[in-house]
Amino acid sequence: MHPSRPVLAATALLATTLLAACGSSADGGATAAGQGAKAEAVLRLPDPGNNGFLALGKKDGSLDRALAAVHAKVAWTGSAGPFAPAAQALSADQLDVAQGSITSAVAALAQKPGFKLFAQTAPDGVGEGILVKNGSPIKTVQDLVGHKVAVSQGGTSEYLLLKALEKNGIPADKVERVYLRADQTAGVFNSGQVDAWATWNTFSTPSIANSGAHFLVNGKEVGSDNYAVWAVRNGFADKYPEVVKAFYTYLRENGLKEKADPAAYLNVFTDSGPTAVSAAEKEVAVEVTRQGAPADAIGEADIARFGTVAAFFAEQKVTKQTVDVKPYLIDLGALGGGTK
Repeated sequence: MHPSRPVLAATALLATTLLAACGSSADGGATAAGQGAKAEAVLRLPDPGNNGFLALGKKDGSLDRALAAVHAKVAWTGSAGPFAPAAQALSADQLDVAQGSITSAVAALAQKPGFKLFAQTAPDGVGEGILVKNGSPIKTVQDLVGHKVAVSQGGTSEYLLLKALEKNGIPADKVERVYLRADQTAGVFNSGQVDAWATWNTFSTPSIANSGAHFLVNGKEVGSDNYAVWAVRNGFADKYPEVVKAFYTYLRENGLKEKADPAAYLNVFTDSGPTAVSAAEKEVAVEVTRQGAPADAIGEADIARFGTVAAFFAEQKVTKQTVDVKPYLIDLGALGGGTK
């Protein structure tokens, strides 16, 4: 999930689980810091799990220290997962900040969003793509014709498949899309019930490392514009712009550190159990993170590529019409203090 995308994020939860796990403060999570003291903002974030710089920030307290300077602290909620349930939680005032893909964000913005985007991470060219099993007769994208491909509806997964088909001149209806939740797809893929799986690094890394899979094509090869994006609830951004700015700065600085030494950000809390990264997974994860990018402000070139994604989703009838992303972007420079 891409700061640098947290590789091997915790297993995605259902929207209902996420909502139940989150706080329900109607005023955006602000609590009194004491008699006569400035109110302390509580930034509700999905729990980062066992890997990535946010996991380390939770363990060593560095994120809370960074936010303390702007009278804020973190409240960790349900585990990070697909953006669709997180978008619902943001709009329902059950979450303040979440990360997802621009593809999932476009689908969510086609509804009645209660959030805006404030940061981006460049598309993951090597960690996402279309997986096939080693030894599969499917050797090219053209070979997907007449076969079943597992996708998550309306986000990264469906986008990657449709981009691959478009680039190779294959009508979308020539390949059967099997809609599944990403966290429920590995077993279906491994058992051969589908012939390929379009997915991102959270799921591709263990599949490549442990399950004898490889990319038929990756994000770079299909010409993906699938940025990772950070979203913030409107009410929180309006009330605590300095907290949004401080959080962005933390994302940027620590994403750079993780890119420089990816292995140091794996198995932050434990090196055993279901959330632990195995030695084989670590090798894949380190390479993906090294080739990734840290979070950055959203610039004009990024906005143009967001528009390309929105237009593509409308053309492919994933959305009913082209979503204008521009009204839902935050200019970090306008929050004060400039950007890095």
